[in-house]
Amino acid sequence: MTAIPSFTGDANPYGGGDPYADYRTADFPFTRYADLADRRLGAGVIAANDEFFAQRENLLVPGRAEFDPEHFGHKGKVMDGWETRRRRGTGAEHPWPTAEDHDWALVRLGAPGVVRGIVVDTAHFRGNYPQAVSVEGASVPGSPSPQELLGDDVKWTTLVPRTPVGGHAANGFAVSVEQRFTHLRVNQHPDGGIARLRVYGEVVPDPTWLATLGTFDVVALENGGQVEDASDLFYSPATNTIQPGRSRKMDDGWETRRRRDRGNDWIRYRLAAQSQIRAIEIDTAYLKGNSAGWASVSVRDGEDGDWTEILPRTRLQPDTDHRFVLPAPAVGTHARVDIFPDGGISRLRLHGSLTEDGAARLKARHQELGG
Repeated sequence: MTAIPSFTGDANPYGGGDPYADYRTADFPFTRYADLADRRLGAGVIAANDEFFAQRENLLVPGRAEFDPEHFGHKGKVMDGWETRRRRGTGAEHPWPTAEDHDWALVRLGAPGVVRGIVVDTAHFRGNYPQAVSVEGASVPGSPSPQELLGDDVKWTTLVPRTPVGGHAANGFAVSVEQRFTHLRVNQHPDGGIARLRVYGEVVPDPTWLATLGTFDVVALENGGQVEDASDLFYSPATNTIQPGRSRKMDDGWETRRRRDRGNDWIRYRLAAQSQIRAIEIDTAYLKGNSAGWASVSVRDGEDGDWTEILPRTRLQPDTDHRFVLPAPAVGTHARVDIFPDGGISRLRLHGSLTEDGAARLKARHQELGG
């Protein structure tokens, strides 16, 4: 559980021009996983002990934080993040906060799962960021209130120990705790501001819920599906294709650069578990002059199984939801969509149900991870 790499200390005061010109960041390997704290999955910042200068909800706003040097309000500089007031000591003789003083925010993950990495982004907080941060995780069933989460009977596990961070920087932390979590507690020591929080990991769905549903989207991110690889991520991430709901704008799907060769683009997925697929949806919503021309879908059973085409290369229309009923259920653990020659799709839905083996394996993993 180490920052990779580590940023510490103040950033220079804003001197004009592009505020991101001196922003400190790095490529973190765990960002290939889905953001479990994505608002599209239903994540929320449900409580904080202090949000005097800037609201806690800003932590999960999509996109990078914005900065307007001229924007001031009644309480001071308006910041795009979560910012608490300056902590003070007990009196004139001890005006400084104690080593234990800190502010906190409770985050409900949009999809419970195993956390692989966390980014605590202090963009634009140059001299008013926390000295250090720490993050804890808990697994609580149902829809607990903030008061219930703060009760003495809730067990919190350290994901990121108290670690110094830097201002105006993406502070990344790899996490190696093999447990399923539903909520996080983000602590800043002793006070300050955080612009964004990203929680990367693998969704671990509730097998009882999926069994009750019967037929569901076996590749959906919220049900435990994930993108393993893709041929091209130039314009937008492939994970968009398994997000909840329909796409709301062009960049809420997957779009590749223009090909100048004779190849084609593709995405490979891991399903929630071994499944029987009965129907397919390929949506090209908002992709009008840049949708894929044709698409095919294949599945394989196991890591080394052969690919079997279950939807042959089929013409797609722009800005259209295409639905296909399979003549017989297709069994697999992985799926692949190929688009020809390039372009994009907004969503892929694979409707089916878990096999007996898939359900048993999912239940075993859920129990192993403390779900």
